[in-house]
Amino acid sequence: MGVLLCLIYLFLAAQCVATPDVPLHDYNADPVVVLKQLREHALQTLQNGTSSLSRGCTLRNAAKRRDWEDMSKAERHDYIRAVKCLVAKEPVTDPSWASAARTHYDDFVAVHTNVTPVIHNTGNFFAWHRYFLWTYETALRKECGYHGYQPYWNWFSHRDNLLESPIFDGSDTSMGGDGEFFKHNGSVIGGGAIWLPSGQGGGCVKSGPFKGMQVHMGPALPLMDNFVPVGGGSSDYNPHCLRRDMTSYVTQTWGTTANLLNVTVGAASSTIRDFQLEILGNRFLDNIGFHAIGHAAMAADGADLYTSPNDPVFYFHHAMLDQIWWLWQTLHPDQARTLFGTITMRDNPPSRNATVDDLLDMRELYPSRPIHDLLGTLDGTPLCYIYV
Repeated sequence: MGVLLCLIYLFLAAQCVATPDVPLHDYNADPVVVLKQLREHALQTLQNGTSSLSRGCTLRNAAKRRDWEDMSKAERHDYIRAVKCLVAKEPVTDPSWASAARTHYDDFVAVHTNVTPVIHNTGNFFAWHRYFLWTYETALRKECGYHGYQPYWNWFSHRDNLLESPIFDGSDTSMGGDGEFFKHNGSVIGGGAIWLPSGQGGGCVKSGPFKGMQVHMGPALPLMDNFVPVGGGSSDYNPHCLRRDMTSYVTQTWGTTANLLNVTVGAASSTIRDFQLEILGNRFLDNIGFHAIGHAAMAADGADLYTSPNDPVFYFHHAMLDQIWWLWQTLHPDQARTLFGTITMRDNPPSRNATVDDLLDMRELYPSRPIHDLLGTLDGTPLCYIYV
């Protein structure tokens, strides 16, 4: 199929991008439905190209990362138990750079905090977080006996009321509910350019399995008003309860079909540069980007650039973000293994462009790997998974 015919909508006037036989989508459709259609098309595309799979990884034996909403109560309990297992374990990171870590769960927060300046707005952003997520998933399975794989948070589902989502409803099969009410004046994002209204929380998570969870680092660079920063490193010890201020304003405003199609098959999908800038919200101040959506919707701990893994939903959010990258890679095979950006955040200080041979640093959590090992989820070493 050649270059796709374009439909011009009031909010999107741009030339569509040629992808492997992607059908035209209805920009007025529910984004939950459109995401499912894109995923089904991606899986069919992979099925048609299975001869290229290597090292024993096939669509049949690939791990399947699923929506939390599609998991049974027993499967959710198993995941929650495994996360609490990591919280109960002793840290393994070197105190010389991660002295604030008090648990094995903290180790992951410490690693992310320590390398933040070289993994955000950089050429390794997608690959580093993909490896980090896989490392966390592997710890849940190998160290804590979890039987499944990392679930994802579908931002588009319950986007009008996130507290109705089974992730945030505060039940015993959720990842905890909202925080206690804490008076504050919303949050800011985009370097202070965009103000987000407060929800009804902001304090300690008040319900569900992670009620009263204690974390030990941050905030370092908080978005939420009156959430006072304490240092900015993995050795800045600051024990406090996990805090959230759930705000559906973020998902209502930016979790749209138009934004989903724009980055997967629309104008912003033509190159890795366009895709990455749109995902990170750097193109236009009126779109915060999908990376910011999940973080900003949680506010408080989950929105801190450095210490956001304090909130266990960090991994659900980044699984969803990885799914968007996976869709884009599958539908744009000519661009799938390309990079955009340098090796420092927003090229500050100025640095060289990232290359696929650059190593992804996990410190003591897992051996470093070159970016090229993380560019295909079906490459087999170490990755072998898909999204369903």
